[in-house]
Amino acid sequence: MKIAELKTHLAKHPTLKVRFHLPTDEQIPAHAHVTEVARIDKTFVDCGGTFRKESLCRLQTWTSDDADHRLTAGTLLKILNKGASFLETEELEVDVEHEAERITQFPLKAVEPAGSELILRLGERHTDCLAKEKCCPAPSILERSSPLKFQFSN
Repeated sequence: MKIAELKTHLAKHPTLKVRFHLPTDEQIPAHAHVTEVARIDKTFVDCGGTFRKESLCRLQTWTSDDADHRLTAGTLLKILNKGASFLETEELEVDVEHEAERITQFPLKAVEPAGSELILRLGERHTDCLAKEKCCPAPSILERSSPLKFQFSN
């Protein structure tokens, strides 16, 4: 989800409490709050030799022992608006960094109101080869063709 779409959801429900749901449907504690909004710029070369750039908006969560603390959608919207100067665009994808056993980043997949909360549903991130055509072996003839598709002549 991009910043613009997230901000639209936040603006529609400014009084709702923000609640993060992990891909497992476990919930980040209700009193977690966003301690950072960052623009992350990554410049890299893939295994095929192509130079690439990616940028995203990262929301970092943090949970303290202040169980009464609750982040509202309106407050998160204000924080995002304050970062507009360095985010530069609302077309960046948003992810959420959360520390449970280890620090992990989750892409923001969906936002939905549920009672007094605005649920931010997080997805999973996976690695992938970006240059399969250059560095992965070509499939063998048996992998490309099904034996049922061979035509035999008499």
